[in-house]
Amino acid sequence: MKKLLIYCSSLLIAITGCNKKLEEKPDSILVPSFFQTSQGLQAGLDAAYAGMRNFWGAQELFTVTVIGTDEFQRGVDGNSDINLYSYTSTHSTTTTLWKAAYIFINTCNGIIDYADKTDLPAATKASMVAEAKFLRANYYFILVQFWGDVTLNLHFQSEATTAAKRDPLADTYNSIIQDLTDAIAALPAGPKSSGVLPGKATAAAAKHVLAKVYLTRAGSAVKKADDYQNAYNTAVGLINSRATLGLNLVTDFSKVFAEGNEDNEEVLWAVQHTSNLAYNGPNNSGVSSYSADNVLNHMWVGQYEKRPGMIRSTAYGRPYIRCTPTRWLTDTAFKERVNDTRYSKTFQTVWYANNPDPKGYPVWPSPLPAGAPAGAVSGQPKFKLGDTAIYMPGVDATDAKIAATPYLLVPPRKYDNTLSATMMKYFDTKRADLNSPSVRPVIAYRLAETYLVAAEAAFMIGNTADAVKYINTVRERAAYPTGNATAMDITASDLSQDFILDERTRELCGENVRWWDLVRTGKLLQRVRMHNKEAAANIIDKHVLRPIPQAQIDATTTGDPYNNSLYFPLWN
Repeated sequence: MKKLLIYCSSLLIAITGCNKKLEEKPDSILVPSFFQTSQGLQAGLDAAYAGMRNFWGAQELFTVTVIGTDEFQRGVDGNSDINLYSYTSTHSTTTTLWKAAYIFINTCNGIIDYADKTDLPAATKASMVAEAKFLRANYYFILVQFWGDVTLNLHFQSEATTAAKRDPLADTYNSIIQDLTDAIAALPAGPKSSGVLPGKATAAAAKHVLAKVYLTRAGSAVKKADDYQNAYNTAVGLINSRATLGLNLVTDFSKVFAEGNEDNEEVLWAVQHTSNLAYNGPNNSGVSSYSADNVLNHMWVGQYEKRPGMIRSTAYGRPYIRCTPTRWLTDTAFKERVNDTRYSKTFQTVWYANNPDPKGYPVWPSPLPAGAPAGAVSGQPKFKLGDTAIYMPGVDATDAKIAATPYLLVPPRKYDNTLSATMMKYFDTKRADLNSPSVRPVIAYRLAETYLVAAEAAFMIGNTADAVKYINTVRERAAYPTGNATAMDITASDLSQDFILDERTRELCGENVRWWDLVRTGKLLQRVRMHNKEAAANIIDKHVLRPIPQAQIDATTTGDPYNNSLYFPLWN
């Protein structure tokens, strides 16, 4: 994908931002005349794509979609009160997401409004507008899932304004659907189509998003009678065309997120990242405007280096440990591990001793514990460099067994907020150094989720046969290569909304969608209260939406106030 040269835009309601990346100094904004040049239109489109780095891979989206759900709670470094549901409208995480979405929506608007003014070939302009509509739909879809009624602005603003209103949710959904419908008609068929670079919008990706939009609207206050049917038809249409598009489920689940394989046949769309610091992180003044780094490689890594025989390494990652899995996730959702290989392919459970200094290695006590392995000698090291140092079997072990094991044996009851089973999907062993963010593309949409969307929609319209079929397709893949695929099959009697949510956890764990899944299905409060012990006491009805940022409220000084009171007065 082409690298971003310039991005800058004005944000609705007196919140402005721009970064002229060639100089790395924010000192100008995109204006209509710039969009009316071929260079400006391309720069704007590059910017609209690059804006997605503020979501897919950024700490903020991870924080509000992964932690504080039934899947993950805070690790020792995860100190955000947003995950405890004890935060206010001034929280920086939601403010950052809100600002970033509107900055790049406005960039998309500039492309759509002014493309016809350029001297580019008609086909080129049509393609660029379709890409911008795909991206604008994605930005607005993020907004409505977090905030419900938001400001719908479909035209470029070159100047800030002090007035705004929250438009009806139905209008924004209609706009999202229209944008995606237009994009589908004009974009290349799929990511494997000739000339399509990784990360570029395609009709296949737009169809996947459209199916999700219908499914999500069906669970909202503005649902339409045919939403579930439309979600089903759109998802199934994509599934049925997969062969002609060069798409399919990757045979081995572990290969879907393998480093360097982010352009595999299952991926519908991935957000590209770069090692060029001019396009990520702080500007040259040292002030970070929007976090565009892919930091997902850090988020799950526990404090392994504080255990005997271990030191920090690039291979094992920087021990950020912003979150740890709930016991429901490890013990219940992933309970079946005989035929379902996804637990071992999702979580790191073993660490090998990498400390070359023998002084840090544990020794056998005297007397030796009962059950100590043959060859154990009191006062001698329990293991050596390269041996297993930490192992998490995922099942319980007695204290006696733990004492008699040479390495650190950690059953689930011994997990804590410093070390637990570690999600591996975003590991990056090839980055420059231990502390660097990842430059791996972040997979936003993949075909396995299309199957699960089709299954959920089918279930909701009473088509249990197809719901079972599409779920079983995903589950059978999970048995490769050591399990029995047919043993993974379910029947109609197994189906429920909760089962589908459980299956989405097993397949999509940590993929920045869980909070949205729980809100869409009306299960957020119930599941957090049941499975997330640290957040259970705080979550209440208002938390099915995020509060409008106080910066937005304060900046609206003309006309009607911009606030949360229409929805949940307690947010104000």
